[in-house]
Amino acid sequence: MVLISGLPDEVVYDCLIRVKYDQFPTITSVCKGWKSEVELPEFHRLRKNSGYGQKLVAMVQACVASNQGGAAAGVFKCLQSPTYRFTVCEPDSGDWGEFPPISVFPGGSLPMFCQFAAVGTDLVVVGGLDPVTWASCKSVVVYNFMTGTWRRGADMPGGSRIFFGCASDSNRMVFVAGGHDDEKNALRTAMAYDVAKDEWILLPDMERERDECKVIFQHDKLQVIGGYNTEMQGRFERTAETFNISTWQWDCVQEDFLQIAMCPRTCVVGNDRSVYMCHDGNMIKQGFGMWQIVAELPPQVRNPASVTTWHNKLLVIGCLEFGGPHMAYMLNLENNTWSKLETSEKYSGHVQSSCYLEI
Repeated sequence: MVLISGLPDEVVYDCLIRVKYDQFPTITSVCKGWKSEVELPEFHRLRKNSGYGQKLVAMVQACVASNQGGAAAGVFKCLQSPTYRFTVCEPDSGDWGEFPPISVFPGGSLPMFCQFAAVGTDLVVVGGLDPVTWASCKSVVVYNFMTGTWRRGADMPGGSRIFFGCASDSNRMVFVAGGHDDEKNALRTAMAYDVAKDEWILLPDMERERDECKVIFQHDKLQVIGGYNTEMQGRFERTAETFNISTWQWDCVQEDFLQIAMCPRTCVVGNDRSVYMCHDGNMIKQGFGMWQIVAELPPQVRNPASVTTWHNKLLVIGCLEFGGPHMAYMLNLENNTWSKLETSEKYSGHVQSSCYLEI
């Protein structure tokens, strides 16, 4: 198929691989031929290998009230009942943007405490609390960067689940583990969502209940960190469990995985496959079973809300004090130095969760 009459396909491809990520919905709407081409895995490999892939950090972020009615300039003002939407940051350029609202939910706002993960050019949003009824929901909605549209996925199976961990293998599967039900009973169950097939697969149960755990994907294994059981109610464990995809079994519980018993929400896997997290005003790293300080956190993010990692970089978003505006700082892991990422007031709301992807 000829992409543009009179032009060699190589020239057309050389143009298409340079398109910015937010222009792909326009490209895919031109004709079926263009849509088919830019959705091919080969196209994205060519774009990435040619150095035109865009590194993005997607976030579930609270809306910020605009300063009106005589409010002093520069005064941060959160909404009394926060509503959340998807925002996206391109660290290399410092550009920020916002996703189209989800029509599935009233007002287009995201469910409170929803979890999400990136799979290819899709963002998969799972569960949370209905923004109107506050009831836990099992919904799955998927945003596709190529078309700029949302679609419904198959609901999570089983009973209610909230405050669970969520991560992806970046290629096809989104994993969910732990959390608690509507009676606040911590859960041992885990499952995987196949984005391409729109199907859920049940995993064997974990050995322990894990409410408010963190899930990461490391060394081609699913790792579930921390959390607490029903009786502990908020008193976190130091333990972790690892699910081996190849054997479809859970390995033995690691009793002293975390340095201390604490909330594991800032845990991420670096490019060196080490686990990083924020603790006591520092960025720390686990190596050879030991935790060590990598760098002190900048004062403006001493209360970290989220951490995202990619290509020897870490992005920490947090605030100086509770309820204050959120700022973004990037840590270069090659020399352990920080740089500030400029954030406008519109994108200074609380960040509930974040993930990295390259388009």
